[in-house]
Amino acid sequence: MLRKISCVILAAFFTAAGANHFISPATYLPMMPGFLPWSLALIYLSGIAEMVGGIGLLFPKWRVLAGWWLIALLVAVFPANIHMLTNDVPLVSLHLPRWVLWVRLPLQPVFIAMVYLAAIARRKPLNS
Repeated sequence: MLRKISCVILAAFFTAAGANHFISPATYLPMMPGFLPWSLALIYLSGIAEMVGGIGLLFPKWRVLAGWWLIALLVAVFPANIHMLTNDVPLVSLHLPRWVLWVRLPLQPVFIAMVYLAAIARRKPLNS
């Protein structure tokens, strides 16, 4: 039951976050490292990827694949977090204290662990 609730919460989070890439793409433009081409297209693609992964968590048949999909996405966007830290990039015109940007970095592995535990990790039956 906890696994299902976790998947629903993660699905809502990733779907809403992905939708926000379309609602407010200008928020994400400063986060894009300069070495990546087609920044706006990548923002839209990552938004689609978040929504696809989030929705996939809701379907048991697709849950494991969606989990790996989201983990790959979380790894892929990690350079944006580093870019924000090393270049003092504001988040929605809000200059975050440097310590907040440092704390944000280890949150990515926490999100990865949450997705893994909710969507991928196998549970042993209690009676075995």
